Amino acid sequence: MRGKMKAIVKHHRGYGAQLQVVDIPDIRDDEVLIRVKMTSICGTDIHIFTWDEWSQGRVSPPYVFGHEFAGEVIEIGASVSNVSVGDCVSAETHIVCGTCRQCLTGQFHICKKTNIIGVDKQGCFAEYIALPAKNLWKNPSDMPLDIATIQEPMGNAVHSVLAGEVLGKTVAIISCGPIGLMAIAVAKAAGADKVIALDINDYRLQLAKKMGATHLIHSMNQDPVEITKSITSGDGVDVVCEMSGNPAAIQQGFKMATNGGRISILSLPSKPVTINITEDIVFKGLTVQGITGRKMFSTWQQVSSLLESGKVDVKPMITHRFSLSDFEKGFELMIKGQCGKVLLIP
Repeated sequence: MRGKMKAIVKHHRGYGAQLQVVDIPDIRDDEVLIRVKMTSICGTDIHIFTWDEWSQGRVSPPYVFGHEFAGEVIEIGASVSNVSVGDCVSAETHIVCGTCRQCLTGQFHICKKTNIIGVDKQGCFAEYIALPAKNLWKNPSDMPLDIATIQEPMGNAVHSVLAGEVLGKTVAIISCGPIGLMAIAVAKAAGADKVIALDINDYRLQLAKKMGATHLIHSMNQDPVEITKSITSGDGVDVVCEMSGNPAAIQQGFKMATNGGRISILSLPSKPVTINITEDIVFKGLTVQGITGRKMFSTWQQVSSLLESGKVDVKPMITHRFSLSDFEKGFELMIKGQCGKVLLIP
């Protein structure tokens, strides 16, 4: 398919992005062309938009960014057999090599040669995107687009929470951004006894309550470590899911974790973080996990099952919708923290 399309382009090595008219991408034999019906803004997109230290060392403008979407397959390559024209799809955003040691042992999510859509390759903040067919997840025909669009970030939440035992345990979610909000709902659905939401943003703490948090902590007005110990009768939290990337919050997460507990870190701190390994990891016997992406494709199956069962309702955290041309309004809300999930409609 030849022609032009509108796209949000990270146009230079600095703050911001531009709406531009670019070529509709061509597809290879193993790829498909997708008409993007809806897309959403992720924390990673904020890193790129604001041009923080992490993005400065990772991405190479100019290029189309964005990686969360739902769309319709409109063209397929000659060797594609797993999807058809007309299918509604979302995508696993990690494009893996399939040949490294990790891939060969089924650990595709930590492939050493991973390329990420919208980070290392052209993204989905556009009217069309070309992707390898092997990365597509076929959505039920009756799934609403706003739900289909956020399955990829929900996979991050599922991977973080369910990386260990949750049933009957106390879970702390540090930062109530969109993924943190979904993690709250996932923890409740998985049988957590208490789900403690921590943030410095009153707006998002109220969203956390709607998503099922049993306790709310405003980390600027209260001592998170003292409050969590009080909630847990002095024991500390069994499971800490770190979503903030803030050095002080990360340090507090290690302090509030109980002996023998687990800390799953999904956040991307832009600078190195100092941790007291002796006191806060070794002597506590903590399990510390780095969470990257989703397990391919077992996490997607978990996401699909949780949504289909109705045990997780993500609608309360979808707060804003904008046209693609009004993308800056969505980014401003994300940067200010005055939103849940922001959707963009091409």
